[in-house]
Amino acid sequence: MSSLTLHEGLLTPLQIMLLFAQVICISSGCLFTPKSLAFMCCLTFDDCAGNEDVTFDVSDPSFHVDQHLNLVPQQDVSYSGPVMLIHGFGAHADDLAQVDVIGLPVESAHTLRVSSGTCLPNHFDMYNKSIQKPGNHIFRLAGPGADQEPRGLFTIDINSGDVSVSRPLDREAIDSYELEVFTTDYAGNIMEYPVKLVITVIDQNDNRPIFTESRYTGEVLEGSPTGTTVMTMTAYDADDPGTDNAALRYNIIRQSPDKPSPNMFYIDAERGDIVTVISAALLDRETLPTTTYELEIVAKDMSGSEVGLTGTATATITITDKNDHAPEFTHPLFEAHVYEGSTGVVVNLTVDDRDDPATGAWRAIYSIISGDPKHRFEIQTNPDNNEGMLSVVKPLDYEATSFHSLLIRVENEDPLVPNAGYGPSSTATVQVTVEDINEGPVFLPDPLFVTRMENIPVGSFVASLNATDPDILEMQSIRYAVLSDPAGWLSVNPVRGTVNTSASLDRESPHVRDNKYTALFIATDNGNPPATGTGSLIIYLEDYNDNAPYVVPSVAQVCEDAHDMNVAIVGGWDKDLPPNAAPFKIELGKQPGLDKTWRVTRLNSTHSQIMLLHSLKKANYQLPLLITDSGVPPLSNNTEVKVQVCICTKSRRYCSSGHSHRISLPALLATLLLVLLCKYSPTSLLTGLIYSLMLTEFAKTRAAKSSAGFYDISIKEHAPQ
Repeated sequence: MSSLTLHEGLLTPLQIMLLFAQVICISSGCLFTPKSLAFMCCLTFDDCAGNEDVTFDVSDPSFHVDQHLNLVPQQDVSYSGPVMLIHGFGAHADDLAQVDVIGLPVESAHTLRVSSGTCLPNHFDMYNKSIQKPGNHIFRLAGPGADQEPRGLFTIDINSGDVSVSRPLDREAIDSYELEVFTTDYAGNIMEYPVKLVITVIDQNDNRPIFTESRYTGEVLEGSPTGTTVMTMTAYDADDPGTDNAALRYNIIRQSPDKPSPNMFYIDAERGDIVTVISAALLDRETLPTTTYELEIVAKDMSGSEVGLTGTATATITITDKNDHAPEFTHPLFEAHVYEGSTGVVVNLTVDDRDDPATGAWRAIYSIISGDPKHRFEIQTNPDNNEGMLSVVKPLDYEATSFHSLLIRVENEDPLVPNAGYGPSSTATVQVTVEDINEGPVFLPDPLFVTRMENIPVGSFVASLNATDPDILEMQSIRYAVLSDPAGWLSVNPVRGTVNTSASLDRESPHVRDNKYTALFIATDNGNPPATGTGSLIIYLEDYNDNAPYVVPSVAQVCEDAHDMNVAIVGGWDKDLPPNAAPFKIELGKQPGLDKTWRVTRLNSTHSQIMLLHSLKKANYQLPLLITDSGVPPLSNNTEVKVQVCICTKSRRYCSSGHSHRISLPALLATLLLVLLCKYSPTSLLTGLIYSLMLTEFAKTRAAKSSAGFYDISIKEHAPQ
């Protein structure tokens, strides 16, 4: 294989003499050359018995081991594999050796012939000979740059073998080309097989340095010591990194602004690190003319020599803030006026802070350190302007205190640096003057609780309201009025504030909740303008036995042929409270004969059992009951339970659906007769009245008999068919 080095970009044709090295092989400590040598390699083999009848087999049949243990070709050899194995064996030994072939040409059908040299067992020499071409052969060039893309870059003189370049080379596109040179006859038949030709393109400085970013940004904390690294500039050069063409040097050519010094920063020429040069004392954000500096950086190749190419970029450096200035109030004293009873912001406190706004070194935190033992004030920071907003959160009372003096302190969110501290200007006094207003009367107590018995006489005393005027220095009068009285039970004396009943109090009223009745009253002073206050009166109503009990349920059902004669369990119900309610006494009504059919048995203090003494036919029956509570005095109530006697089957129950009638048939007939007499014979009215009374009396007699077991429609709606 031959190699050639060219400078990129050259157009002048170059004559290239193709030189070929001899192929050198090493095996078992021996050297050998191709077939042109008398012997290739000397082998060493010892079976400790004189090597008699030892046989050698070579993996490549083109070679064999002769009687002198030389590895030699048996015929003309144009190519050999990279490895050959030699097997030696006999009666006393059997061994295998590997021969590595070094410097072989690329395997092909043929190879170029080169002149040979000599290879000795203990050394070797490289002999270079020019290509020998018979007169009827021509040179050919193949590979990328010749007959492959990029085509036509290299050409070869078919007769002399001179290789020329036809257009400029670009190392950054392709830095080397691997071609093959071979010979053919004029008919195109290959005569000599390929030899590699490697052309290496030498770099020229044709690429400028390029920064990885067009604009760099960095920050440095104010007060940083000299030599603090701010950022690193990085550029790259497409030229050969192993040459000065890509050796870059950095330099600052401009600083804007150039105050307080034009050389506030320095850049390491080789690494590109930008560091501070200015002293820590001068690197003060609050005294510098600006907090942002712009540097123009140049990167030059050729190690910064005058002939080097350059690239530029901009670096923007921001001087960041640290909390080295304490906030200070703009005034040592602030004043505020506020009306008593009101809340909200009363004054805005202003401060100055030279640190960077919108940072923790600038944002203020306010606190009240004295003058507010009852925590009536609160101070918060306005995030827009950093002012302290002092607010009243609990209404102030002019009559209690008309003047408040508060001591306020301001600090930053971030702690100050060690060499800075809070001074006297970080505290201020706020004087708050309370303005008097006409306050409404205040009821004491509110609400007012009293206990009264329901149904007390109208006009009875209930309570005495007490409202006072907070404006104790004004000596104002107060008048009372009813504001809300849902049931309309109360009245109030407008001057004295005494409350009396104007109607009967009823604990069972829907306006009463949990035995409590609530009314609202208003008190008005005679100030200018008048002020009002409201108060509540809650009356706890004690129970009075004013409600008779009643029986539930009012309807019961029983089967006509039932064996169980228990009709229903009924209970007493009373709107009153114990002891004016249970225990209840439930018994049959006073009508004679009821006890022949019905029985009522007491189960407990509230419930009783109704039983039938004998079966009844299907019908609806009105059973009169008498229920009495335990009040003092007790109240009784005559009530009725509708008992439906039904025909029952396994699947359903058939009951009468009509209503029971309490009036008897004779009485109904007497009433109809009276109506007819009045309509057609008014003069017979007296006679009709007498006759009606007779029928009514007859009905009572029938009812008595029915109660004794006779048929009577007064207690039965439908007679059995």
